Amino acid sequence: MMDDELSELGFLHAPVGLAVLESRVIKGCNVEFAQVFGGVPADYANSPLQELYASLQDYETIGARGLAAMLKTGSYTDERIMRRRDGTLFWCRVRGHSLTPDAPFQRGIWSFADLSEERPVVALTQREREVAMLTCRGLTSKEIGRELDLSYRTIEVYRARLQQKFGARKLAELVAKLSGMPL
Repeated sequence: MMDDELSELGFLHAPVGLAVLESRVIKGCNVEFAQVFGGVPADYANSPLQELYASLQDYETIGARGLAAMLKTGSYTDERIMRRRDGTLFWCRVRGHSLTPDAPFQRGIWSFADLSEERPVVALTQREREVAMLTCRGLTSKEIGRELDLSYRTIEVYRARLQQKFGARKLAELVAKLSGMPL
């Protein structure tokens, strides 16, 4: 077998969802990506990634955060709620690596791992999703407040709501539930 064939087989049948993105448009994906989001790889050719986000605001805010990180390091990782083709929401671990470091979104390879078995989706507002994502990254209330341009007291209110929604008694338990760690 030729090296090109092996590479193509490795991409197509990798045990994690993979997609090649150009300017946040899916140029190609593998079988696992299509299974995670629903459908077959051909369904996603030239599809805007925006369609798989929980909301337009998520697409914009996560995109801005990811772009800033990729300009510094060339890669980005987070856990977020995404949307399947049938409209259902699920937690997803996303990792991206730019192939064009000076223009990170011009071309990159991204992985998408379904976390729904480890972490069920709880109905959250846009702002609660943002606070949950940043809490998962280990940021303090003050750091989250600075990132979202809100007071740390407001972030504490959002965290209290999240604790209530997730049935967590304290922040450490909330973080464990958000990150899918066993309690």
